[in-house]
Order: sequence, then structure tokens, then C-alpha cells
Amino acid sequence: MAGEGGNDGPAGAVREVPPLRPPAPPVVIRAAGFDEILQLRYDMLRAGLPPEAAIFEGDHEPTSRHYGAFADQRNVGCASFHLNCWLDEPAWQLRGMATAPDFRGNGLGRAMLSFVESDLLATQPVHLLWCNARVPAARFYQRLGWQIVSEEFEIPTAGPHVRMVKRL
Repeated sequence: MAGEGGNDGPAGAVREVPPLRPPAPPVVIRAAGFDEILQLRYDMLRAGLPPEAAIFEGDHEPTSRHYGAFADQRNVGCASFHLNCWLDEPAWQLRGMATAPDFRGNGLGRAMLSFVESDLLATQPVHLLWCNARVPAARFYQRLGWQIVSEEFEIPTAGPHVRMVKRL
């Protein structure tokens, strides 16, 4: 009888299914050395430009923080925070956030920012974040509580952006 034992088709029927993705390795999010995240930042945000284009002013300042997400020792997510100011108020500037393509869409970016926010609050009395967000990424940040505070503008090497802020 059709439907018995979970078989909804005729005896011997075959159903094609998309290829199964292998289980993803566990991901560890942690503070990282600049050299650990530079290649992913370059590959995702500055590909086609000279390698030094992935090194931002402030990356080597002692107050700067770099974070990475690692799966089997492979860097699959990165973000840097530079301590500076937003409208004369001390603030962390988010720069160079990226996720490897095969790790997008599963909450890694959200998890990274949650980890970073907790870490920054635990170590500094600064409660304001800001960034120049690529327009396609602005909605992601808005879902996490960031607000757009500028008109769209162009960064010649990176395309259209908006400025965003978040108070922790």
C-alpha cells in the first residue's frame, strides 16, 4: 500500500536529492593576530588590488583588535576594530569584516559580532561602534542593531558604502 513505511511512491521509485554537504567542522571565534586574518581580508575585500591594499591605516596600532573565526585552523571569518572617534566620541571602527563564501548564510557573521561586542565591552569603557558598510551588507548590520547615518557614498577601491553606528 502506498504511504506505508514512509514510502510515498511506487515500489522501486527513486528520488534525486541535491548533493549532501559534508558536516562543517566546528568553528572557533577568538582574538587573532593580524597576520592570521590578512589573507581572508584580501581575498574577500581587496582581490585584484595590490596586496598592501588589504592593510588599513591603524591595523598595527596597539589599541587595534583583530578577530577571526577558524575551522580546522583555516581562517573563515575576520573583523578588525580600530579605537578612534565618531563625532568626537571615543568609538571602535569596524574595518575589514569578511566571511569565507562556504561559511556564509549560517550565522557566523552574527556570532562573530556578538563575540566581539562582548569582548570589547569587557576590556574598554567604549560603547559606540561605527563603520563604512558596503551597501549590500548594510541590511545585515541593520538586523544586528546598527543604524545608517549617512547618504550612500563611493569608495573607489570598494564600491558604494554607507556609514553606520551602533551603541552597545
